[in-house]
Amino acid sequence: MNKISPQRRRDTEMEMKSFTLIVSVILLALFTTVPVNAQALNKAKLVGEVKAEFIHAWNGYKQYCWGHDDLKSISKTCRDWYGTPVYMTAVDSLDSLYLLGFKKEADETREYIAKNLSFDKDISVQNFEITIRILGGLLSSYQITGDKRLLNLADDLGRRLLPVFDSPTGLPYKFVNLKTGKTKGEISNPAETGTLLIEFGTLSKLTKKPVYYEKAKRALVETYNRRSPIGLIGTNINVETGKWTNTDSHISAEIDSYYEYLLKCWLLFGDKDCKKMWDEGIASINKNLAEEIGDDLWYGHADMNTGKRTSTTFGALDAFFPAVLALGGDLPRAKRLQDSAFKMWQVHGIEPEEIDYKTMKVTSAGYPLRPEIVESTYYLYHYTKDPKYLAMGKQMFEDFVKFCRTDVAYAGLKSVETKEKTDYMHSFLFAETFKYFYLLFAPEKTLDFEKVVFNTEAHPIRRTW
Repeated sequence: MNKISPQRRRDTEMEMKSFTLIVSVILLALFTTVPVNAQALNKAKLVGEVKAEFIHAWNGYKQYCWGHDDLKSISKTCRDWYGTPVYMTAVDSLDSLYLLGFKKEADETREYIAKNLSFDKDISVQNFEITIRILGGLLSSYQITGDKRLLNLADDLGRRLLPVFDSPTGLPYKFVNLKTGKTKGEISNPAETGTLLIEFGTLSKLTKKPVYYEKAKRALVETYNRRSPIGLIGTNINVETGKWTNTDSHISAEIDSYYEYLLKCWLLFGDKDCKKMWDEGIASINKNLAEEIGDDLWYGHADMNTGKRTSTTFGALDAFFPAVLALGGDLPRAKRLQDSAFKMWQVHGIEPEEIDYKTMKVTSAGYPLRPEIVESTYYLYHYTKDPKYLAMGKQMFEDFVKFCRTDVAYAGLKSVETKEKTDYMHSFLFAETFKYFYLLFAPEKTLDFEKVVFNTEAHPIRRTW
């Protein structure tokens, strides 16, 4: 056996110490690469890129579907939701046009809406969608411009929607005829019964008509009052009987924005009942729906009565929740859940509609241009100023452009796995997705975050009353 001399041993120890120091420096550099690069991001360049893509999509809509609701961006044809246009994209996009600095286009669109939009139509509309997109858009744009014609349109629309609340429980029907007031759709869900108070409440304050606030708040309270003994709500409810027809509980589609509005209605109106309902609601879903898989935090599905896990799915719509958690003051959970949502995005380079978070396998492969994960990135960056959220947003924007841009506008994906496009461009692309990308990179003075509350369609509402 060879012996090592004392001198050689000392030399070897010195070499090991030097090697260890070098490795330490390299590792430190590696682990700080993301924030350093993120901090060095050219935000002004990204703002310009977002604006360029917005106007690319907007010009495509104007060229092929001006005066209609939505553009089908592959076939370059149009879709009107109810057979006759209610200017869905034009109204939904208006405050974004102003916010992103496209004043000429915004003023032209506002004039067109004010002169041509009429709700005196014999059509049965979905109350929830019309409320968050059209009513919310008109109210926000009125606050931006002071154009009373927009408020008058909002008041006329609100009046025509009021019959939805005339159920035995006060929970709204899903559909109402704008001309006759006839309602239908007795099986609804908490998102549609509980996501109305920001819009109707704002309309009430601006028109000084209490009925709007009273009807929408009652609907929210009646939904909350039907929570289970463990504090959860279900997916579907009969508005005539008040009985649940689907007891699956979660934060995803058909429930999601109900929780959002509990918190935001307290912040916007100072309504203490909303604060109480939010505090109790968030405690219950953190206890019964949250689940840790390794180091990751997710929110799954459970039976509303027993709390028993029914599904381990999480999706694009659930990705709004980090923003709500951050707004509610729970930054630790918000940051962890945002990291999970971004992992979902990274599996296929763009997020699917839904995954199984235990296996990270896609369970619903579409991507209809959803904004929620971008919204949460914006909120997290606002609250933390951590440059990693800028880097996160930059990657998502680049992926979004890469896979969804068309020659004339944007299109959703049939599958994030194949990247095949679908022939449709939702109005929320302008109202939400582009808006949140823009706000993430824009100077803070662009919008005073503390003085607005975004409705679930990203229409910023200011407490001007």
